Amino acid sequence: MSARKRALNGSTTGVLGLPDSGVEYPDSESLTELEESSFENETGEIQPPDKTLPDATAASEMAVRETPATPVCDRCHHLLYHHTGTPIIHPTVQSIEDIIADSPYKYNHVYHILDAADFPLSLIPQLHHRLSLMPQRSQNRRAKTSKFYHGRKSEMSFIITRSDLLAPSKAQVDSMMPYLLQVLRDALGSSGKDVRLGNVRCVSSERGWWTKQLKEDIWERGGGGWMVGKVNVGKSSLFETVFPKGRNTDIDFRALREEAIETGAGATNHPRFSSQGDRLLSSSDQQVLGLRDDVEDLQDESLLPPAPTEVAYPVMPIVSALPGTTASPIRLPFGRGRGELIDLPGLDRGGLEKFVSDKHKIDLVMRQRVKAEQYVVRPGQSILIGGLIRITPLMSDTVLLACPFVPFESHVTNTEKAIAVHTQTLTSGLSVITGEGAGEKMSSAGVFQLKWDVTKQRAGPLTASTAVGLKPQVLPFAVLSADILIEGCGWVELAMQVRKKALQNSGDALGTTGESLEYPSVEVFSPQGKHIGIRRPMNAWVIGGHHAAKARPGHARPRRSMKGVKKNLKKLARAALAGV
Repeated sequence: MSARKRALNGSTTGVLGLPDSGVEYPDSESLTELEESSFENETGEIQPPDKTLPDATAASEMAVRETPATPVCDRCHHLLYHHTGTPIIHPTVQSIEDIIADSPYKYNHVYHILDAADFPLSLIPQLHHRLSLMPQRSQNRRAKTSKFYHGRKSEMSFIITRSDLLAPSKAQVDSMMPYLLQVLRDALGSSGKDVRLGNVRCVSSERGWWTKQLKEDIWERGGGGWMVGKVNVGKSSLFETVFPKGRNTDIDFRALREEAIETGAGATNHPRFSSQGDRLLSSSDQQVLGLRDDVEDLQDESLLPPAPTEVAYPVMPIVSALPGTTASPIRLPFGRGRGELIDLPGLDRGGLEKFVSDKHKIDLVMRQRVKAEQYVVRPGQSILIGGLIRITPLMSDTVLLACPFVPFESHVTNTEKAIAVHTQTLTSGLSVITGEGAGEKMSSAGVFQLKWDVTKQRAGPLTASTAVGLKPQVLPFAVLSADILIEGCGWVELAMQVRKKALQNSGDALGTTGESLEYPSVEVFSPQGKHIGIRRPMNAWVIGGHHAAKARPGHARPRRSMKGVKKNLKKLARAALAGV
C-alpha cells in the first residue's frame, strides 16, 4: 500500500489525538478505482479522474465563489465608481470617547492615525487625555509600562500613514524617523518634552512598508483595536492592509490534543472552533481574551453596531479620496474571538474643500509622491499655489526659493497680479482650483519666520564632505528654511540665503546667542486665514526633488589627452642637451 493510501485510510484520532470528525474517507477499493480512472491520452497528458476526493478546502473555496457579492447602497456606488458623494457630519472627540467607552474588551489600543502629507497638522491635541487613555510613558526609567484605569487598560500608538509620499525608498523614510519624532515632539508641546515616543510607526499601505509588523502587533495584542484620526488620513486603506485576514482558522493542534487528553472534550466543542465569535466563549476564555463581564448589558444601549459574524476574508471598508467616507464604526472580529479592529469615522479636518470647485475636490488629496520643482521668487513677486494659497516674501532684497509638494500647479507672478487672481478680481489663464465666491474669504494666515539653518544641506559642494568640506560656521552666509503646511494637501518648502552681517543677533539658528531675532519671513494668505501650519524643514527637495539633468549623466571627467606628450618631452630633452 502506498503512502498516499495509508494517509487517507488513517484516522484523525491516531494522527492528532482527536476524535474522528465524521468525514468519510475512501477505502482501498475506491482508491483503486480512482487510480484506474486516471489515464493518459494520445499526447501523453494525464487526464483528471471523474471522481474527486472530498476536500474541505475545495468545498470552502467553492462556497466562497458561490457567495453572492455584498450589495452596496447608492452612496457607496457613487463613491466607488463616480468619486462623488455628500460627506457625513463629522463626529466630535466626545462622540469618539463615548463609542470607545462601550468597548466590550478590557484591553483596548487606540491607533492615532497621522497623515504624512501634512504631518503633524493632522494631530489631535491631548487625545490620550480626552479619551481617558493611559498617559504617554515618560523618559523616567521607573515609568510604568501599563496601568488599569476604571477596570480597563487603554493604550495609544501613533501611526504615520502614507509614508511613501515623503521619499522614494523605504531606507530614506527610515532615516527620517529621528526628524519625524522631533517634529511630533514639537507638535505635542510641553507635554511632549519628556515622553519616550517609542510607540511611533511610519508605515505605507501602498508600498507595504512596515505593515506586516503592525499586523502582527494587532494580532498579538488582541482585544479592541480602534483607528482614530481625522478625515482622509488613510485609516480605511490602512485598515484593509493590517487587518489579520484568514487567520481565524489557525489552530494549535498540539494544545488541543493535550487538552483533549486531559479533559476528554471533543475538538468540535472547543470555544476556538466557535463560529459565533464572543457569544459562545466560556467565562474563563473571556477573562483570557479580556472581555468585560457586562458585555450583554452593553449590547442593549451601545453606540457600537452589532458585531458581525466572523469570517476569514470579510468585506473591507470603502476607500475613497473624498472626506467623510466612513459613516459609522466598522467592526471586524478576528482570531475566533481574539479581538476586533474598529474603523471609526474621521474627525473634521478644517473643511478646505469647501473653497474648491467640485471637479477639483478630488485633487486636494496627494495620492502619489510629488517630484517638486524649485521656483525662484524674486523681490516684488509672490507664488500662487493652485490659486488657493498665496505666499509673499517680506524681504525686499532677498530671493526666495519655493518647492511646493502639492498635487496641483503653482505659479510665480508679481504680487499685484497674484493678489488679483487670489481674490478673484482678475480673470487670467492661470490654473486655479478655487470655487466661485472663494476670493472673498481670502485673508492672512499669519507671518512665518524661516528660522532653521539648512546651510549644510543646501550649500552644495562648499559643505559636502566629498568636495570642499567647509563648516557652515566659516561661511559668510546662511541658508534658512521652513516648511509651510497646507492642511490635507501637502507642504511648501521655503529656503532663503542671507548674509550673516544682515542678521543682527541671529540667535540659536546660527550657533550664537542673542536677544532679538531678525529672521527672514513670509506672509501666507489662505481661505479664512486657516488651514496653514509650519514645521522645521524636511529637506525633501534635496532627497527627492526635481533636479536638472547632468550634462554627461553617468560619466566622470574625461581623461586628459596624451597625444604628443612624449614628443614634447624629447624636444625639451634635446634643448637641454644643446644648452649644455
